[in-house]
Amino acid sequence: MTQKSHEVATAEVVASENGRLTIPAHVRRAAGIEPGQRLVVYVEDGRVMIEGQDQLAARIRRDVMACWRGEGSAVDELIAERRAESAAEEAEENR
Repeated sequence: MTQKSHEVATAEVVASENGRLTIPAHVRRAAGIEPGQRLVVYVEDGRVMIEGQDQLAARIRRDVMACWRGEGSAVDELIAERRAESAAEEAEENR
């Protein structure tokens, strides 16, 4: 059974004997899945999620930036913290 509901491409698929699924062409097109594209498959809240690696990386960046409460760059802050820790360790060793 295939249907379009609220501009969302949907399809009912059946797992083969060895567990393989075929993603129908209209769903692949709607998701922007290209032949040879690397995908990440994971389970979230009991649902199987399929996401392109680039989309996953972009989503993670957005999520991190939405939660970021520091000043400036997270990388710069991390480097500054590591340098401070290193200096403290060096001072401790020199005592």
